[in-house]
Order: sequence, then C-alpha cells, then structure tokens
Amino acid sequence: MVDDARISYLPVPDRDDVPEGVTRLWDKSQEAFGFVPNVFRAQAVNGDQFLAWWKYFNLLVNKEGHLTNAERELLAVVVSGINRCTYCAVSHGAALRTYSEDERTSDLVGVNWRQAGLTEREATMAAYAEKLTRRPDEVTEADLEPLRAIGLDNHQIIELVQVVGMFNLTNRVSTALGFVPNVEYHSQARG
Repeated sequence: MVDDARISYLPVPDRDDVPEGVTRLWDKSQEAFGFVPNVFRAQAVNGDQFLAWWKYFNLLVNKEGHLTNAERELLAVVVSGINRCTYCAVSHGAALRTYSEDERTSDLVGVNWRQAGLTEREATMAAYAEKLTRRPDEVTEADLEPLRAIGLDNHQIIELVQVVGMFNLTNRVSTALGFVPNVEYHSQARG
C-alpha cells in the first residue's frame, strides 16, 4: 500500500493491490482526462466494492438518462454543497461548468443554490434535492407535485431521486475518509 495522506485518511492502494477492473478504469481515466480521479484511487482499498459503486454511479451520472447531464450535475452540486462535501462539490462543480458552459453558476450553486439565478425547473429540482438531503423523514408524496408541475415525468422523477440518493451516499464516504479533490478540477471549464 502506498501511504498518500494527501488524498485520503486511509492508505491508497497501488496497482498491484487492486483488481484488474480497477486498473483498467484508472487507465481509461488517465487517457480520457489526463489524470485519475482521487476518488477512484482512494475507494479502491476495497476494489470489488468500488467497482460495484462505480457501475451504479456511472449508470446514473455519466450515461444518457432521463435528465440532462447538466441537471444531474446540478443536483450533485446542490447535494454536495448542502453536505459540505469538498471532493464532490469541487469535482462535480467542474462537471457542471462543463455541461452548462457556465463558469459562474456552479460556484454559486455549491454555496447557496437560491442565489445562483436558476431557472424555475432547476430551482424546483434543487429545492426537492435539498429537502430529501436535509429532512428525508419529512418527504411525502405531495413533494412530487412541484416536480410534476415543471413537467418532470415518472422516469425523470425516479432518476432525480436516485441521483440525490447517490450523492448523499458518496458525500458521506468522501467526507468520512477525507478525500481531497484533484487539483485539475479547479481549472476545468474556466475561460
């Protein structure tokens, strides 16, 4: 194990300590982005669990879905900002900048989505994400009505709920283990 305290509270495994599927993902990331996301390295301590998480995460966030890529990233940044998850707020803030082609909004959303000048559709989704994150015990069927009023169908609603749930899980793992975002995220999709 390589002790890399800069990206996680736990020692980070090296290539010889992880399953082949993890090294393939690391190599694909290096080729696509020019770096391996620290979350991929830090979570690989339990390689098979990481790969299972990645398969579901990738399906929800990185594939064509019922919501747009920008909407899914908006939800990620709203939830991560509320949870004060540094890794996810920074990394998904970069993704939101990329998909929205807007350098300013993701920074505002990460601090206070209400002051980010969101559209009615975006603000309604953000409000639902905030309630589900902060007060899940208070969420009822009536909370779906504003989502329906902005035109979300059942497929979009369940995807929204799953993305919010995924980021609440991922935020807790990332924060509990002190994951540090890659420096590359800070400059992505800026100027």
